[in-house]
Parts: sequence; C-alpha cells; structure tokens
Amino acid sequence: MRLIPGLNSDAQVLIAGASRGIGLALCTALLERDDVAQVWAVARQASTSVELEKLAERHGHRLERLDCDARDEQSLEALAREIHQECNHLHLVISTLGILHQDGAKAEKALSQLTLTGLQATFATNAFAPILLLKHLLPLLRKHPATFAALSARVGSIGDNRLGGWYSYRASKAALNQLLHTASIELKRLNPASTVLTIHPGTTDTELSQPFQANVPEGQLFEPAFSADRILEVVGAHGPDDSGSFWAWDNRPIVW
Repeated sequence: MRLIPGLNSDAQVLIAGASRGIGLALCTALLERDDVAQVWAVARQASTSVELEKLAERHGHRLERLDCDARDEQSLEALAREIHQECNHLHLVISTLGILHQDGAKAEKALSQLTLTGLQATFATNAFAPILLLKHLLPLLRKHPATFAALSARVGSIGDNRLGGWYSYRASKAALNQLLHTASIELKRLNPASTVLTIHPGTTDTELSQPFQANVPEGQLFEPAFSADRILEVVGAHGPDDSGSFWAWDNRPIVW
C-alpha cells in the first residue's frame, strides 16, 4: 500500500511527538519503508533523545531530529523555517501530541476536580499545539498529495460519550476534531490533493495510559509498534475524498 493515496514519489514525512511512545514507533516503522526518503522527528528534546539517536545511527541522514515545543509559536516558526531550507514539500505530517495527566493536566472524574490550570494545560497540548503545527507547516503542504493526521481519541466523540468523566481530555480532543475538520475545508481549497484526518490509535502501552491500564480488557492494550502500523494503514486508506473525517485504528469511522 502506498504511504498516502496518489503519491508517486518517495515521501518526506514529519512526526511531531517523535521521541517516545507512538511517535517513536512511527519513526521506526517509516524508516523501514523503501518509499520514505526522509523522516523529520520533532520533539521538545529530539536532539538529546537516546532512542532517536539509536535510529539515527542506523538510518543516517534519512532521520533529521529537530527540537521544537509545539505549544510555542516562535518555536514552530523556527521549525518551519529550518525544514523549508532543506525541503520544499512535506507529503505526510502526523501529530502524536497529547497529554492526560502531566504538565498540570488531570483525568478529572467530577466537576469538583476541574481547575483552570488543568484545562489550559490539556487544551494547550491536545488541541492548540496540533492546529498551530498545521498552521506553520501549511506552506509545505500546498502542493501535490499531502496528508496531515493527528491522534485524537474515541473519548473525544460527543456522540459516543456515555460514561462521563475526563472533562479536560474529552473536551480537548473534541476541540481538536473540530479544528481539524474546519482546517480540512480550507486545505481542500488551497490544495485539492490534501487530506486531513483524525485518528484514534486505540489504548496503547505508553506513559499516557499507564495509570489506567488495569481497567483495559484483555487483548485491547496495544504495543506502540502495533498502533503505529495501524495508523499508517488508516493514513494509506484515505485520500482527499475522506478529508476531515475521524477514524479508529481498525479503520472504522467514529461518530463526532
């Protein structure tokens, strides 16, 4: 399967949140593909990541590590400038940015646990960072086939919310879904060959899910490598006609 529909050349790919978890697994999987020319691995401390260093030792110049805090617009501006010096077009961008219980964020179970600090921290990473990443990389996505995908979560679905709880996380992912759906309409006008997707990767064995893994049914906790493979399958299955849509790891649509 082609990396993205309609692409007839080797791909330039950017992974945001690349230093651990699903982001690192995506970098690993992409570098194993013959149709990927280069992977831009972006994280707050990409240049000092031991795991990314190991990948760089194996793949050389095909892996570029760039430090960037996607919650900071100056950092995003610098990222876009640096990439544009070496690359005129990105074919695939995947944002794995997201927090649940760090940097001031909390998995609230009741209204009484909500705080402004927690809400702001959660929205800054889960909703604002991915859409600002897209904003600043937009000049690199305006020609030829280009896909921007961001990891969302099924709990961000308003129609699927039956249990409540996790106020900040649910709301921030719902906001991300709306932001990207809106962006897909603009990108279709700018580049008819563009695709914007939100993807639920399933519950994956990462730092984000560790406090809650005891409640995950047997067989439904995925290794990062498995989730990465499924994400790439979803990306490869959906082109411009599906832009602005929301998919699960098993390629089934999720209600908004």
